[in-house]
Amino acid sequence: MGSIWIKLTEALNRTNYDLIKMLEKTCIEQDQVSLKLELDYKLDLHESSKDKQQSIIGIRQINEFMCFEGDLLIGYIGISSFGGSNAEMEVNGMVHPDYRRRGVFRTLYNLLLCEFEKRNTPKMLLLSDRQSEGGQEFIKSSGASYKHSEYEMFLDYDTYSKVVCKDSKIKLRKATNADVEEIEKQNAIYFKDVFSKNEAAAESPEDSDDTGISLFMPEEEEKRGITIFMAEFEGKIIGKVTLRLVGRLGGIFGLGILPDYRGKGYGRELLMLAIEMFEKMKVSEVMLQVEANNENALSLYKSVGFMARSTMDYYIIS
Repeated sequence: MGSIWIKLTEALNRTNYDLIKMLEKTCIEQDQVSLKLELDYKLDLHESSKDKQQSIIGIRQINEFMCFEGDLLIGYIGISSFGGSNAEMEVNGMVHPDYRRRGVFRTLYNLLLCEFEKRNTPKMLLLSDRQSEGGQEFIKSSGASYKHSEYEMFLDYDTYSKVVCKDSKIKLRKATNADVEEIEKQNAIYFKDVFSKNEAAAESPEDSDDTGISLFMPEEEEKRGITIFMAEFEGKIIGKVTLRLVGRLGGIFGLGILPDYRGKGYGRELLMLAIEMFEKMKVSEVMLQVEANNENALSLYKSVGFMARSTMDYYIIS
């Protein structure tokens, strides 16, 4: 047995990525739960960055918290932050099944709290699969307050094959850097809608896990496998959708139709067009995430063939 030691880094490199993926695989096989670590996105972000200087603890922001015994990674907590240094922090992590109840996660969490206090960040979100007894137990002990829940849904191709597809009236075009202002405007509209239980309009299924692309340049994000499409009708922008490709998994995010164009079937058309694009890429699965109380979005997604596989609960610390 080796000694226990901690490693803190700003960004995720390939070596750490591989170690965390191995631990993730072990935990998922043991617990049969979902984790939301955003590892592929963070690795792509690091590898495409021009600034690859090593982390300097106390100067740079720490996002990766790792605990080792010798060469074995036994615990991990990661911060995902979409939208700049002042954006809220999303936190998810895990401990190797053989090393639980030994204070590993608590040690990493205490270091995380120190990082949170250093940042000009209004709030931190702790994430846990609803079926994770350990995760739910830890969050309750942290004093965090429940915020909302999201379903992770995957497309059932047998159901989807029976869906009648009509000729689409809308056209999609890739967003360019010139669309940043429009994307920011739409994100502001959809973000407000998605957390309103009673005001969400029909066919405006905006995912609450928006990737924050509006604060990046769309043409740069495309290099990382994330592409924003603007939806147009008769030459006017009426909505948008973000497609993310990781290996052979396709993800649909940030899908929304502007208020003046809702109730006309455009949300369904936009969703179908997104699925069709992934079909052409020959992905093995198509997934999306949706706020659990967004009944209009859920109804639309289910009607096309998406089925919920897991529920992720979000808790807030401010």
